[in-house]
Amino acid sequence: MQTVLCISSTAYGNDSKKFKGDIRSPGIPSRVIHMRKLPDDINEAEVISLGLSFGKVTNLLMLKGKNQAFVEMNTEDAAQAMVSYYASVTPVIRNHPIFLQYSNHQELKTDNSPNQVRAQAALQAVNVLQTGGMPMAGVDASAGMSGASPVLRVIVENLFYPVTLDVLHQIFSKFGAVLKIITFTKNNQFQALLQYSDGLTAQHTKLSLDGQNIYNACCTLRINFSKLTSLNVKYNNDKSRDYTRPDLPTGDSHPSIDHQAMAAAFGPPGIISANPYAGAHAFPPAFTIQQAVLILKVLKDMVSNSCCSLPILNLCEGVYGDVMRVKILFNKKENALIQMSDGTQAQLAMSHLNGQRLHGTALRVTLSKHTNVQLPREGLEDQGLTKDYSNSPLHRFKKPGSKNYSNIFPPSATLHLSNIPPSVVEDDLKMLFASSGAMVKAFKFFQKDRKMALVQMDSVEEAIESLIKFHNHDLGENHHLRVSFSKSTI
Repeated sequence: MQTVLCISSTAYGNDSKKFKGDIRSPGIPSRVIHMRKLPDDINEAEVISLGLSFGKVTNLLMLKGKNQAFVEMNTEDAAQAMVSYYASVTPVIRNHPIFLQYSNHQELKTDNSPNQVRAQAALQAVNVLQTGGMPMAGVDASAGMSGASPVLRVIVENLFYPVTLDVLHQIFSKFGAVLKIITFTKNNQFQALLQYSDGLTAQHTKLSLDGQNIYNACCTLRINFSKLTSLNVKYNNDKSRDYTRPDLPTGDSHPSIDHQAMAAAFGPPGIISANPYAGAHAFPPAFTIQQAVLILKVLKDMVSNSCCSLPILNLCEGVYGDVMRVKILFNKKENALIQMSDGTQAQLAMSHLNGQRLHGTALRVTLSKHTNVQLPREGLEDQGLTKDYSNSPLHRFKKPGSKNYSNIFPPSATLHLSNIPPSVVEDDLKMLFASSGAMVKAFKFFQKDRKMALVQMDSVEEAIESLIKFHNHDLGENHHLRVSFSKSTI
């Protein structure tokens, strides 16, 4: 025989002893789930959203005075899935961790007080949006949704591995049909605008994914509502997509990454699996990358018949990984094979550098079919076209989990300088970077550490050229300048 929990909303102010016997042992499932430590300003739609991934929410009781709520799921299996998931991934709403456990009751029975009418209206709105039906007379289908925009603004922090439009679509489409996506880089951060058909789906997605990592310990999603209510997509390419308009032209997109090669290298995103309530941290990516060798098509005037003087190496070495070996092709000296320490570093270098402009020409960076660069046989001369850097003292990514991994950013006009000796002043560094003919727009030492500084060039292209020229530049006093791309601006 089922137990029915009947609580009047007039009991909000009553002593909490009423609820002490309500919580079941964690091992005894129930369709009713008790939530506690909710934010003071939480609304009905936010509470309902916590359960939507697992099944239908059939009833809701809000105890706002106690920062608690009871949610009834349509099946015990849905409730079990919800409690199991949130036991490993604590839901957070406005910096408040929410705690869930089974109730001692199998069913909610609520009254007709104003608070409960609002809760029922929110449930009705969810049902209308999920089934496409019409709301009951006198019920506002938007109640409890807080006027949320259907457009989300997504920022990917700690971008250690490449994140593409297709990866975002795969992740976000688990929560509803994604209509449009626009990706872009702003303030040296990879961002996206993503549109659903309604605000409730967007709100549910935000609650589920905000703060989660796409891959283990990196590529963190920061999600907010956009002020826009609709996106205007003109082209379908690797930067933007309107899934309702497959007839749109591709436009003049930048050279795209080989998505098939990326998929083969990285496997599916770690945040999503076939399980609709699988947690982000539970599915690390399948990092079985074998292709550690890049084919780098460079300009002929950047190769002087010896890889020892191949300045473009600085674009990979110390910025996107550790270069192990380099080989300039004998019959195609505008091409070089660059072997990184592992396939992940090769993928990073490729995704960040392919298509970037250098001396007015776009770089072409692809993965090679070779898994390593062969050194010439002993006694054979290869005119200095092959070089082994495996013992280079410049390697910065030897240690697993090195903090250098968190400082990998796409090319930008602002460069981060480090390892500056005390005797070198601002004018010295500005003159150094201007000596190649580039324009230095701004410069700033770090206030708390004058061993580091930011220098802003006139363009991304000039910044790339400056990094190539001045990374590892000897500043004297046994200090070699380290140059990398910055996510900050001056």
